Amino acid sequence: MSKKLWSLALALTVSGAALAFPTKPITIVVPFAAGGPTDTVARQLAEAMRKHLDNATIVIDNAAGAGGTIGANKVARAPADGHTLLVWHIGMAASPALYRKLPFKPLEDFEYLGIINDVPMTLVGKPQLPANTYRDFENYIRANQGKLNLGHAGLGSASHICGLMWQYAVKLDKSMATIAYRGTAPAMNDLIAGTIDVMCDQTTNTTQQIEAGRIKAFAVTTAKPLSDHPLLKHYPTLQEMGLKDFNLTIWHGLYAPKGTPAPVLQKLNQALRAALKDPAFIKKQAELGALVASERDKRVTPEGHKAFVAAEIAKLKAVIDAAGQYAD
Repeated sequence: MSKKLWSLALALTVSGAALAFPTKPITIVVPFAAGGPTDTVARQLAEAMRKHLDNATIVIDNAAGAGGTIGANKVARAPADGHTLLVWHIGMAASPALYRKLPFKPLEDFEYLGIINDVPMTLVGKPQLPANTYRDFENYIRANQGKLNLGHAGLGSASHICGLMWQYAVKLDKSMATIAYRGTAPAMNDLIAGTIDVMCDQTTNTTQQIEAGRIKAFAVTTAKPLSDHPLLKHYPTLQEMGLKDFNLTIWHGLYAPKGTPAPVLQKLNQALRAALKDPAFIKKQAELGALVASERDKRVTPEGHKAFVAAEIAKLKAVIDAAGQYAD
């Protein structure tokens, strides 16, 4: 067979495989426990995407541990056929700085499919704190340095990264003692109970607790106030409170193993972008305080997604190195 005919045959084979995709259930790996913010995003996304993937069965696999790196590595080593995907948040960008022996390379071992959403963070405290405004809260923290603690959902979690960035920006003389939990739920339970003093966590996890009065909220981490949110519009941004250039949202992205055929990646990206326009998905995310990525956002393209993560890796390395809090 001539080289030209061989290339044509190969192209037709790859194209045919893409047309047939998916040929079995798709697994979305969530590198955290069931019931957490990332798990919620993945389950809602799966329901919205499956309609654009021939109503394929999409299974959620919660592969928790090591700040998300166990689940991520599972996808990096999975067959590159598009049937195993990863939904992960900002940890994809933080992991190279947090882990000195990371078992995968974020910019080399994955195919980037697009950003899903941006989730604001809220700085919250236990209900027993005497402060009711951010200014009073910061003054109370400064007056009680060395006596208070900050909880998070584990090294590499969104709440861990947010807590690091806030302490870095506030420039406390003494860093708050940090307590790492095995997931968001136990950390939030202890905050409600008053066992820990402070958290900085995603609106997907805090909004209902704030509304119920179980915890106190002091500020949001976005560059602009959340003026469209019925509850969180009442809270200032950290920038407004004097923390210059503080802007943190916890984005989630969709990934496939490196080497997944281009036509399959294209089909997955198309399904993702269709899901991001789904009114039901947008509504569910909005109820959690999350903003779904729009078609005008360059990050919904594979190229834009990867370029964004590369920039985030550089930004977060500076914060993590300054804090000196490493996982190993």
